[in-house]
Amino acid sequence: MSKDKTPVTQAVRVLREHGVAFTPHLYAYEEKGGTTVSARELGVDEHCVIKTLVMEDEQKKPLIVLMHGDREVGTGMLAKQIGVKKVSPCDPKTADKHSGYQVGGTSPFGTRHAMPVYMEASIAELGTIYINGGKRGFLVAISPADLLRVLKPTLVNAAA
Repeated sequence: MSKDKTPVTQAVRVLREHGVAFTPHLYAYEEKGGTTVSARELGVDEHCVIKTLVMEDEQKKPLIVLMHGDREVGTGMLAKQIGVKKVSPCDPKTADKHSGYQVGGTSPFGTRHAMPVYMEASIAELGTIYINGGKRGFLVAISPADLLRVLKPTLVNAAA
């Protein structure tokens, strides 16, 4: 893929700024297709496709959760681990407002507002991960070590 076809999103700018080596992957986005579609389109294991979820605690404080594409977030487990009463997904409009991205194209890199990032611990054990590049139908392949270095997420065990 030629460089001029790579969308220059805020996420791409952050990756470049931090010297993160990444491979861009564009695919045909399907509404509500999620990681099942992106994994199929890229021909990769859905477990390696990482979804970026904007959630909030009981005080409406936003947070980002990074989870394997083939797993769900156990919100009760997560709440207990991060010391809040409850965690729930933000509605799409609120998520868009916090992240600056459109749901389906949310990247944890370059969000509009800084939010704490929580990552399922087993993601760090993968060789390569595919994570949203800040636009629907656009994932970037990166090393989990680079994600850890740039985002400094809190590791959790909240996969359900």
